[in-house]
Amino acid sequence: MVIQNKKIAIVGGGPGGLTLARLLQLKGADVKVYERDINKEVRVQGGALDLHTESGLAALEKAGLLDEFKMHYRPGAELTRVVNNQAEIYADQHGTRTVEKFGDKNHRPEIDRGPLREIMLNSLQPGTVVWDSHILSIEKLQDTWKLVFQNGNTVIADIVIGGDGANSKIRPFVTDIKPFWTGITMIEGSIKEAETTAPVIHKLLKGGKIFAFGNDKTLIVSSKGDGSFGFATSFKTKEFWDKECGIDFKDNKQMLAWFKQEYKEWSSIWYELFENGNTIFIPRPQYCMPLNQKWKAQSNITLIGDAAHWMPPFAGEGVNMAMLDALQLSENLTSNEFENTKKAIANYEKQMFRRFAIVGQGTLFNTEWMHKSKALNNMLSMFSPNILKQGLFISKMVLSVYVIPTIRKVFGLVPKQASFYDERIDLNKMGI
Repeated sequence: MVIQNKKIAIVGGGPGGLTLARLLQLKGADVKVYERDINKEVRVQGGALDLHTESGLAALEKAGLLDEFKMHYRPGAELTRVVNNQAEIYADQHGTRTVEKFGDKNHRPEIDRGPLREIMLNSLQPGTVVWDSHILSIEKLQDTWKLVFQNGNTVIADIVIGGDGANSKIRPFVTDIKPFWTGITMIEGSIKEAETTAPVIHKLLKGGKIFAFGNDKTLIVSSKGDGSFGFATSFKTKEFWDKECGIDFKDNKQMLAWFKQEYKEWSSIWYELFENGNTIFIPRPQYCMPLNQKWKAQSNITLIGDAAHWMPPFAGEGVNMAMLDALQLSENLTSNEFENTKKAIANYEKQMFRRFAIVGQGTLFNTEWMHKSKALNNMLSMFSPNILKQGLFISKMVLSVYVIPTIRKVFGLVPKQASFYDERIDLNKMGI
């Protein structure tokens, strides 16, 4: 294989980076993962993840970890209640949804980030993950790379793979392509001991998910296995709203006052999310990489995950794309089909570009309709047992994600991608 006797440095110990390390080690590769966390316990891992059959689960199966996953996933955590801004239930999968099995196309089992990370870490050879390795910069030294870390350490690697997220330090050495602003800001939070600290929403959640829609805004709540839950509000803003709004996101009283004003049409039931003094709020402006992005492949550096194709989270594709990146990159690097690493990386990037063009388009489609006045109706159409209603929505999705982009490509036009805050793309004109 083309990586024989080469030292591989993966920057970033997220699901994509750890999956890649596992897959490469199974093929005998010399690989290290450089993670900025001091150790595996230092950060409380985020909310639940749903893994998809054709991507995240496929990567786990190839890594020999699917059985371990089955021991730690949370059956029923994917079950969803769709509500309006008054917390009135319009659709409920609890007790009505057909139980799907592993291997089914639409099976999306949920697992918390912490247990998934633990599964991946335990699968690696001792010493694979080098903790306290916050990357500062890299420098090209002939055919190798010198990695410089905040703790003063440096290492030399033959191949560098950037899995270091949306604000990647590795990406500028691969491409100068920048993301565009989507017009949406998300504020994340979490509630510990939810049964006592947020009893009304805890009961409504029922161990699964809540999707709430109203007034061009979205609120999503997801249960966790430790009795807590995570939530995220998302809404249209100017690009730098989080810096210009004057809100101290560490001040929970300010956050409650902001929610009461910004979501004034919403029921006071939702105040539970903001009344807990221990809740940590994180604003996350939503960007997306250009759907037609491409760059010239290099022989010793590439990207996976958000570093490669940052996009909003409204299709649940982020972790799945990252793990599929890991699977496809590992297959290309360990294949005997290519005569050198440049050709192997080029083939991987070609696959990744093609996938992102479609998945990214679908993600933007969801991002827009979920922040429109008809969002609740659209979600109900997705859940509807009425084949005609569901089919109408799916047809609009196919038109937006596949047909229109193909037509634009034929005529040499770039994909439509603009800030939804500016409302330059108006799905209401399509009846959505």
